[in-house]
Amino acid sequence: MFPEKVLVTGATGFVGRALCDHLSQQGHLCMPAVRRASGLPHECVVGDMAADTDWRAALSPGGSGERVDAVVHLAARVHVMRDTAADALTLYRATNTDATLNLARQAAQAGVGRFVFVSSVKVNGEGRDEPYREIDAPAPEDAYAISKWEAEQGLQRVAAETGLEVVILRPPLVYGPGVKANFRRLIDTVARGWPLPLGAIHNRRSLLYLGNFVDAIRVCVEHPAAAGQTFLIDDGQAVSTPELIRAMARAMGRPARLLAVPTGVLGLAGALLGKRAAVARLTDSLFVDSSAIRARLGWAPPYTLQEGLAATVADRQRCLKDGQRRDCSRGFR
Repeated sequence: MFPEKVLVTGATGFVGRALCDHLSQQGHLCMPAVRRASGLPHECVVGDMAADTDWRAALSPGGSGERVDAVVHLAARVHVMRDTAADALTLYRATNTDATLNLARQAAQAGVGRFVFVSSVKVNGEGRDEPYREIDAPAPEDAYAISKWEAEQGLQRVAAETGLEVVILRPPLVYGPGVKANFRRLIDTVARGWPLPLGAIHNRRSLLYLGNFVDAIRVCVEHPAAAGQTFLIDDGQAVSTPELIRAMARAMGRPARLLAVPTGVLGLAGALLGKRAAVARLTDSLFVDSSAIRARLGWAPPYTLQEGLAATVADRQRCLKDGQRRDCSRGFR
């Protein structure tokens, strides 16, 4: 049966807003679960997401036995580069593991058919020189990834005990209009024409455009064969850091200014400056084989990497042109 009502957590975030727009355009009734009233259509105010959050009103809107058909769980304590919490794993587990399993159990009790959980490629590991596949043994390294992996395992137990159809997605870095953090900083650096010492890097990185991501989530909500599956997903084209910078520059109509500094020198500089992890993200490989979701669900990314980068760059350039230097994006459309 076509899942008409879809409850989306994290609906006010970067991915959540785009997902609600996309689901609505495809004929679903998207019901955003929000911490506090935000004015979104059909929103359900649930307060803080915790191990004891009461989801009954959100899962059975209107009462009288009515229920949502599927849940897409995006909300999470997000990964940060420098988490200063004394016990980071406890904090990540509270939100990403315990709160997730609480929602899944209540969803099963309410008769929800499917639960789509957005995990992370970091469950597989921090990168290697060959692609990650779903059959690889998970190797999470930091607190964020461990909490996501523990949530995945807990969801599998809930599914076995209740019959809830669980689908797990492990995305890599997601970009698109409104992207923030390091990806946006890289766009701004290329736009300013500053030289970057990254021309000698020969790595492979998977990326995922926002438009492709929300479409894949939609397919995982709808497709019968998605039940019980875990999928790695990307744009279908791994790129090196220099290739990414050149593609950004082309989208801006600017030259890419790349200096061929040996990667060993970059690594040494990163160690001396306390930026080892930041340098590793630019120089190391982390890419996936996303053929499983294509073969099993017949899904293909609706946008190419080049189209995704062009839309992302154009959005950022419009923001800068308007003189708004911070959260100025009009968002994904």
